[in-house]
Amino acid sequence: MSQKYATLSIGDKTYQLPLIEGTRGDKAIDIRTLLKQTGYITLDSGYMNTGACTSSITYLDGAKGVLDYRGYAIEDLAEKCTFTEVAYLILHGELPTFDALETFKHDMRRFALLHEDMIHFFDHFPPNASPMSILSTTVNSLHNYYPEMDSESDPYGGITVTAARLLAKTRTIAAFSYKKSIGHPLVYPSPKLNYCENFLNMMFDRPNLPYEIKPQFVSALNKLLILHADHEQNCSTSTVRLVGSSGANLYASISAGICALWGPLHGGANQAVIEMLEAIQRDGRDHKKYINKAKDKNDPFRLSGFGHRVYKTFDPRATIIKKACNDIIAEMEINDPLLDIALELEHHASNDDYFISRNLYPNVDFYSGIIYRAMGIPTDMFTVMFALGRLPGWIAQWTEMQEDRENSRIGRPRQIYSGHTRRKFSPMNER
Repeated sequence: MSQKYATLSIGDKTYQLPLIEGTRGDKAIDIRTLLKQTGYITLDSGYMNTGACTSSITYLDGAKGVLDYRGYAIEDLAEKCTFTEVAYLILHGELPTFDALETFKHDMRRFALLHEDMIHFFDHFPPNASPMSILSTTVNSLHNYYPEMDSESDPYGGITVTAARLLAKTRTIAAFSYKKSIGHPLVYPSPKLNYCENFLNMMFDRPNLPYEIKPQFVSALNKLLILHADHEQNCSTSTVRLVGSSGANLYASISAGICALWGPLHGGANQAVIEMLEAIQRDGRDHKKYINKAKDKNDPFRLSGFGHRVYKTFDPRATIIKKACNDIIAEMEINDPLLDIALELEHHASNDDYFISRNLYPNVDFYSGIIYRAMGIPTDMFTVMFALGRLPGWIAQWTEMQEDRENSRIGRPRQIYSGHTRRKFSPMNER
């Protein structure tokens, strides 16, 4: 694209709009002056063709199945890094040195505990409260206990330490919410365990039945959190940016992101996979019946965990986590009828021309649901796990927006009004 402007013709007038190209070749027409120049706005439901920001955090090419964090291929990061390392990379733009990583880990250890007053929060939620509701409420309340975040002279070290605090405390909140939901005593974080080990121990350790931390589960959890750490301008990330654009603090913005992720069309996809498998099991385990239902254009049924809105070939995250899923099932000798149904469904769909021709391959949600179930994590905690992984991305996106003062402005989408024209008002006694 050699020209520097796009030309827009409206009636007998023409307008020039600047062309922008990203470092990886993505192209845009800059319409920031469109309304001022022409009196027109663009209509783009769901913002599917609208770039709301520039960002240096994540690159995604759905047509080629590419996902990079800060320029590093997701395949390399998932294979060679821990979640803590990748979180540091996303937050700071560079992989950590040994000393920087140790400092980051130290900050997460020293901030892992919750203020004891916050423990009482969990007592006042009903037993069947959604873990996502608890997570969102409690994360938002963190601002009341750590208000120094709003000050540029934060004595704890600014956004770097605040990120470590949020990563550590959100993990603790998630585990506590599960323990409270089943009526078990809380298990506090241990300074001797790493991030993923700590979470599993807080979830499953019991006073009379110590939890054995399995390396296979730790490895798989590390990978899952890495694969979910950021994903460009999705619904929840855009929510974090939109709320943050008003000047709202980080905790409130993250809480809003958690609420957006809660929706079944976003973060609930891996939960939908398990619910689908349970439905197939109740229906006699006839997975072929459900394959045929998915292929029937007159049947509203769709296979959960197949295909992706962004990836038009394959989901690179699914390729990575499929191996981890197969390793866990083989090494742990897990006997679960739902896992058997999942493997049968995957094999059939992956070799069916209908699904192959439409690029409807199993995505990361298909395998993540299976792995979480194998770990013993209940279905209603799946979206919480998604939130734990996405936290570094949300923090980095919020921070990037705050630092880009020149281009950041309060979010204010426009609309095309489709209601009544101006009407004459009639008092009650005349109607």
